[in-house]
Amino acid sequence: MKIEKIQVLKGPNIWSTYRKKLIQMRLDLEELEEQPTNTIVGFYERLEAFMPSLYSHRCSPGVPGGFFARVKEGTWMGHVIEHIALEIQSLAGMDTGYGRTRETHTKGVYYVVFNYEEEKVGVYAAEAAVRIAKALINNLPYDLEEDIQQLKKIREQTRLGPSTGSLVEEAIAHDIPWIRLNNQSLVQLGYGKNQVRIRATMTERTSSIAVDLAGNKEETKRLLEEQAIPVAKGMTVTSVAGVHEAIRKVGFPLVFKPLDGNHGRGATINVKTEQEALDAFEHAAKVSRKVIVERFIIGYDFRILVIDYKMVAAALRVPANVIGNGKSTIQELIDMENSDPRRGYGHENVLTEINIDRDLLDLLDKRSYTLESIPPEGEQVFLKSTANLSTGGTSVDVTDMVHPQNIFFCERIARIIGLDICGIDIMAKNLTQPLTENGGVVLEVNAAPGCRMH
Repeated sequence: MKIEKIQVLKGPNIWSTYRKKLIQMRLDLEELEEQPTNTIVGFYERLEAFMPSLYSHRCSPGVPGGFFARVKEGTWMGHVIEHIALEIQSLAGMDTGYGRTRETHTKGVYYVVFNYEEEKVGVYAAEAAVRIAKALINNLPYDLEEDIQQLKKIREQTRLGPSTGSLVEEAIAHDIPWIRLNNQSLVQLGYGKNQVRIRATMTERTSSIAVDLAGNKEETKRLLEEQAIPVAKGMTVTSVAGVHEAIRKVGFPLVFKPLDGNHGRGATINVKTEQEALDAFEHAAKVSRKVIVERFIIGYDFRILVIDYKMVAAALRVPANVIGNGKSTIQELIDMENSDPRRGYGHENVLTEINIDRDLLDLLDKRSYTLESIPPEGEQVFLKSTANLSTGGTSVDVTDMVHPQNIFFCERIARIIGLDICGIDIMAKNLTQPLTENGGVVLEVNAAPGCRMH
């Protein structure tokens, strides 16, 4: 059995007018043309044990278990490979279910056709399905989990990002046609004179100067401070000597973050000693040569979304954390949290898996904990210094609780920086009071803000 050719079909095709994303694999069964599945000793039993989730495939009988019934009574290997290719994509979290297997004019050569969500994932699934079938035929061991993880990895590398994907889904819901213009997140909505190009949550109307300003946290902070927007006291440093100067001028506790970092990379919060400060500087300097050192503000992490200079959403962001039960270790609690079906690899679900990294281990160390420690029942153990969803954080909608003065501040900030779409990070005890009354501050302004949390 060998693959002669794999084609990626896009748009209406000979198999379907409305299933526009199909893999067409030309498969030569060779000697297996004379060996339907009921003639291969133990094949049915091995397939059922290896991939029991195939029970949900109804196939031509139209009932659960229908596909297994076909295998038991005898079907050709191309048909089996079609179902395996669909199922491994489903196991990797992709919605697939359409397939066809038809013989060509050449005896023993078949077209195996199935749908896909991401092109490279579909090609990999075709090749993997053939490998799996060969292993089951020859009664050889096979690591299915490795294939599933690889499919997830390929999808994360090639799929539209969560913000772009949600905008495309909304466009589809409004019957707006769209085209992906590169292998990243550049998308064109519409074909005619009203077409608009977007990249994530940036549009063709987003000012490049404003994007540059937002990317420079020091410049953003200076502009906001000049316009009487409350910001955290701090300075930018590039050396160990600068760290000592910041300690003297700003005072503990401190926050260290790269000047041009994102997604919380390189950030360290609540730094209280000189050694912690030096370690935090070294960690941030791996991301950016310039490092911002700010006064650590006690409060909650909020993200405000402004579109067309109007506040449209606000979220309270909560860093990744676990709650002790007095029995399980922190590692076990993390594993339990990661088993939540809402969490997934990268951006595949509404929440992201919690990964073990330096930031997590440092936070535990500050509490004299390790991954093997057992926190008492009810104790909340924070695992990340930032509340980004990409690091495992969660969010709570607080849009209707924002004080009018804070709304005014956020809409004014968008105009100061010049961003038609922006995300504003605020640290405050709450948003129900004006920032000028509760000591809250604006931490940074983000171009192309993620909208997954909203």
